[in-house]
Amino acid sequence: MDARQILDIKPSDAMEEFRPGDTVIVNVRIREGERERVQAYQGNVIVGSHRKDHIPQPGATFTVRRVSYGVGVERIFPLCSPMIESVKVTRRGKVRRARLFYLRGLTGRKARIKERR
Repeated sequence: MDARQILDIKPSDAMEEFRPGDTVIVNVRIREGERERVQAYQGNVIVGSHRKDHIPQPGATFTVRRVSYGVGVERIFPLCSPMIESVKVTRRGKVRRARLFYLRGLTGRKARIKERR
């Protein structure tokens, strides 16, 4: 028996297709006590991707990196998490690698990713 049959995993319908190098806005539900709110997290996808016609693995994740007040912050999101409300692509990036860990050592204009057209 396959793990996909045991666990009913399915990404959100409001999740657009994305690849490494894309700039995305991830809307995440945050629970504070009894209240729940939605917080947007915008950055570059450095690891992971999502396609509509592809069923993801049970533990599939993607990593989004942003620079906040001069400090690089990376956040790992499970692809099929119920806490992710939506993922919207704001800019398509043109990269030649699947894992963009080299961006960790770059700052400013050197860390720029060209736009895919």
